[in-house]
Amino acid sequence: MKKAIVSLLLVCTAFAGAYAQRFTDYFSDKTLRADYLFTGNVSRQEICVDQLSVLPGWAGRRHHLAELPLQGDGQIVMKDKADGTVIYKHSFSSLFQEWLDTEEAERNVSKAFENTFLMPFPLRPAEVEVTLFDSRGNVQARAVHVVDPSDILIQKKGLSHVTPHKYLLRSGSAEHCIDVAILAEGYTEGEMEEFLRDAAVACESLFGHEPFKSMKSRFNVVAVCSPSTDSGVSLPRLGEWRHTAFSSHFSTFYSDRYLTTSQVKRLHDALAGIPYEHIIVLANTDEYGGGGIYNSYTLTTAHHALFRPVVVHEFGHSFGGLADEYFYEDDIMTDTCPLDVEPWEQNVTTLVDFDSKWKSMLEEGTPIPTSPLSQQQYPVGVYEGGNYSAKGVYRPSYNCRMRTNEYPAFCPVCQKALERLIVFYTE
Repeated sequence: MKKAIVSLLLVCTAFAGAYAQRFTDYFSDKTLRADYLFTGNVSRQEICVDQLSVLPGWAGRRHHLAELPLQGDGQIVMKDKADGTVIYKHSFSSLFQEWLDTEEAERNVSKAFENTFLMPFPLRPAEVEVTLFDSRGNVQARAVHVVDPSDILIQKKGLSHVTPHKYLLRSGSAEHCIDVAILAEGYTEGEMEEFLRDAAVACESLFGHEPFKSMKSRFNVVAVCSPSTDSGVSLPRLGEWRHTAFSSHFSTFYSDRYLTTSQVKRLHDALAGIPYEHIIVLANTDEYGGGGIYNSYTLTTAHHALFRPVVVHEFGHSFGGLADEYFYEDDIMTDTCPLDVEPWEQNVTTLVDFDSKWKSMLEEGTPIPTSPLSQQQYPVGVYEGGNYSAKGVYRPSYNCRMRTNEYPAFCPVCQKALERLIVFYTE
């Protein structure tokens, strides 16, 4: 589940003004892990630095360092403190900002949410700016802090006590591939063989879909055996609370099928010492549900009959920044997308700036909007309904993996968006 966050900038200009720079000019082959707390309510939001850590090796991109492939609903900008040069950018979404659209937040109840981000470790003092945007692209909150690589309080992690893990796919070095980690949630020590089988199914499902299938050689996938005390995950509506590795639970924001964890630091602690960029968490339950947050994590159930399509769908969110293409009546996120601005997600549009989306992929003469009765004639069109709104938001195909679990593939527009990201990270 993801809400649409809107950018004031066009995606096609995300690369404007970028310049080539060498990774080794500004960074060492290590990772800066920055833990933050996003706090507040509808009236006021704040960003607090929680802890800084250094991890061995850097698994992220070493090119396009000062560029963004997607706008996201938040950004991190790192600058060389001495001359102000932008040396790294990153975009993301957050559970905190989804929560701001809930009735609880609107009552001015204040909460804090953990968020953890990985950056290349700077050679010299660097200024890090973290910004959160609202649904219209306005700044919600901003924090600036300095990272001094010689700071003795930057904790070293990942040098010992590395979680047991097994590679399911190893196509190349972390430097040249996209590294995906699959974590166990709600599996006891005695259930790790079952987890490894489930992780293999998730891997097989993902690479059964284009464009992942044809670009499989650009990925590494590692299964991480993070043990839980209890088997299964928490089901608040049934009063069932279990002691698990990451304290995940259903009924996030009181939506029974929304499965998330607020213990983001625990996820990253379990991965310290293992090269990773993107996270999939498998929950040991047959309950239906899941969640995916752009550049944060995918969390999904491993033993429901729809496990295969759901894990791919949620990875479409967390890796690809794709929007949901379905809509419900009276859901927690219903009609949260403003209709007078263009969403940043590449597979939905309000037609405010359709030129920046898939207009160039339309067959000549395609009606805008496109009638559902014409779905066979126009595989790529402009079909009304998506991003939790029945009216005013449009999706590119009548059906897609981002709309239903029954449809077997990503639509052509989603495939193109995913391919573009894979190329950005690997070329």
